[in-house]
Amino acid sequence: MKNEFDCLVIGCGFAGAVIAREHAERGDKKVLIIDKRSHIGGNAYDSFNDDGILIHNYGPHIFHTQSSRVFDYISRFTKWRDYSHEVLADIHGKLIPVPFNLNSLYLVFEHSKAKRLEEKLISVYGMEKRVTISELRGQTDNELLELADFIYRNIFLYYTQKQWGIAPEKIDPSVTARVPILVSYDNRYFQDKYQGIPLDGYTCLFKNLVDHPNISVQLNTDSASVLKLTGNGILFNGSPFSGRVIYTGALDELFDCRFGRLPYRTLDFLFETYEKTRYQSKGTVNYTVDRPYTRITEFKHLTGQNIPEKTTIMKEYSREYTGDGKEIPYYAIMNSENSVLYEKYKQLTEVFNDFYLLGRLAEYKYYNMDIIVEKALQLADSVI
Repeated sequence: MKNEFDCLVIGCGFAGAVIAREHAERGDKKVLIIDKRSHIGGNAYDSFNDDGILIHNYGPHIFHTQSSRVFDYISRFTKWRDYSHEVLADIHGKLIPVPFNLNSLYLVFEHSKAKRLEEKLISVYGMEKRVTISELRGQTDNELLELADFIYRNIFLYYTQKQWGIAPEKIDPSVTARVPILVSYDNRYFQDKYQGIPLDGYTCLFKNLVDHPNISVQLNTDSASVLKLTGNGILFNGSPFSGRVIYTGALDELFDCRFGRLPYRTLDFLFETYEKTRYQSKGTVNYTVDRPYTRITEFKHLTGQNIPEKTTIMKEYSREYTGDGKEIPYYAIMNSENSVLYEKYKQLTEVFNDFYLLGRLAEYKYYNMDIIVEKALQLADSVI
């Protein structure tokens, strides 16, 4: 077995699939992808439900990027549905665009006050700028501080507590910075140059991505059952393996959580189908001040399917990841304490030659899909 494959890739999400394709195609290496799930695509996996509606099984995924290289690369494996995601926040029944923008101003404040706030925001920051909630709360103008307080209480505070299970000030600033205020009339959730949904779905994209004579895929296999890191090197199926290993899974679980479990947030999804054409006016509505769920996504907005008599929504609940075998670690809880713990695990890998960590779980960071693809391509640039 040790001579059958040149490269082992653990995980078949974007990180694993892209790096496998690069080794197979650019490096002419025999690659085996191992994934413990029954399907390819990782959290981007989508499938048709019993009503024929294409759903994103692990939450909504909208591909967006500023990188021409990333977009052109993924475009080799899919055609695109031109789609720009718009999100609304439900604030006690009033729906406003988020990120909070200049249109939002006029929906929550009377016109003259909204006009003054708009002029002040443009004067301080300029048009088409992204401002973090922390920056806005650092202003001295009373009306801007009032605006900051409104946004903090009604959009940021409770939603963040539901999503992360801790107070916002205990979360790494890089995470909270993902909730900006936009000095703009642009209601799109993302402002990237390239945006869209794979025309035939993400699963079809992944099938094309791993469709290469040098790539084999082994599903329903926990990497811990076939891959062992020992003092004498790497064992694959009990035999020494001298090829390259790219690991995209949870790093603490690779070492049986010997220093303690790295904290994550997991998600529970409740899918509901209704006999109506539309459930809500936009693809996603965030519930920022009430309801136990964080958001509702209606998939036909994303996919563009024309099924007039039915629609499927998904309610999303965030909670602590316990390590139960049925749970999925979605979001690393990034702070200084957890970073120290992660580094202890990372150091255990540094004694192994040709062993690489790649992706959200392996690097204990939050990455959008496009950044994962970019990092995989960069890793390929450096090692192939």
